[in-house]
Amino acid sequence: MAQKLPPRLADHPTVRKVQAHPSRPPGVIDADWLRAICREAGVDDVGFARVADPALASEVEHVQAALPGAVSYLSLVVKMNRDNVRSTARSVANQEFHRSGEIMNEAAHRITRILQDAGHRVVNPSATFPMEMDRYPGRIWVVAHKPVAVAAGMGVMGIHRNVIHPRFGNFILLGTILVAADISTYDAPLDYSPCLECKLCVAACPVGAIKKNGDFDFVACSVHNYREFMGGFTDWVQTVADSEDAEDFRSRVSDSENASMWQSLSFKANYKAAYCLAVCPAGEEVIEPYLDDRKGFMDLVLKPLQDKVETLYVLPGSEAEAHAVKRYPHKPVKRVDSGIRGVRGR
Repeated sequence: MAQKLPPRLADHPTVRKVQAHPSRPPGVIDADWLRAICREAGVDDVGFARVADPALASEVEHVQAALPGAVSYLSLVVKMNRDNVRSTARSVANQEFHRSGEIMNEAAHRITRILQDAGHRVVNPSATFPMEMDRYPGRIWVVAHKPVAVAAGMGVMGIHRNVIHPRFGNFILLGTILVAADISTYDAPLDYSPCLECKLCVAACPVGAIKKNGDFDFVACSVHNYREFMGGFTDWVQTVADSEDAEDFRSRVSDSENASMWQSLSFKANYKAAYCLAVCPAGEEVIEPYLDDRKGFMDLVLKPLQDKVETLYVLPGSEAEAHAVKRYPHKPVKRVDSGIRGVRGR
């Protein structure tokens, strides 16, 4: 029963107009309709999962803070162009990541608008950055896209800690939309893993972050690959502050490193590697060249990344440093700080 409004509010033109044509409460969202609008918005695949899914219990607190009453997840997938990601030219690979992120956020925004106009409460957190930096170095993401994607049947996590889509392989970017409504049909996780356990990601990682036994060294990955993000930027600023003068600073940081940091600050932050993604042959659309000629595939995709002369950033005395020095003697190794308090080398 509608509450009685005060006369001044009841007589307002907007109120009179809305009450003359009241909207119907939104009901359960039809899954087929929802898939259609998602694809029309520009995503390459989409799956649906419940917020109440026990496999996603760790997300509940965070998504309910972002959208109180959240009931469903829309897991969105945008396919990336493979050879761009595989390129030894980091500008090419990074532009592919950034452009795919823009496509994802544009699509999510369109989908959110359609659902909102249909009467639903809905939020689309960023696929990548910006994130909640006031929480750093704690959890900065609003929703963890990867476990949601797994629960929604969009893929399975490989040993390189990236989701592998059954068709597109790991050449994907993920996004998530939160909706305060039920969906008529939800998706189930895949009943197999697309990961081939070929260990090419182990061979490609220049700092040994991915272990043969399945372990993962997050700090090693973060220190090198995220050199121009968060902690790496903090370390760069610390170097500026610690330098006695310009000459001392230039002795610590090369011109190319400064130019690279400027580029990340001026455009978008750039990854230093992501080679684990580049070499992964999994996925129906990706696997044939690997099956036809595995050695040829490694010579074409893996070896150029291994042979590339580039600076590797490591914590002093870390396993990453030992791995880099032993495995890649032709790649200069630079000892740096993580930029995160309490996370330092020996």
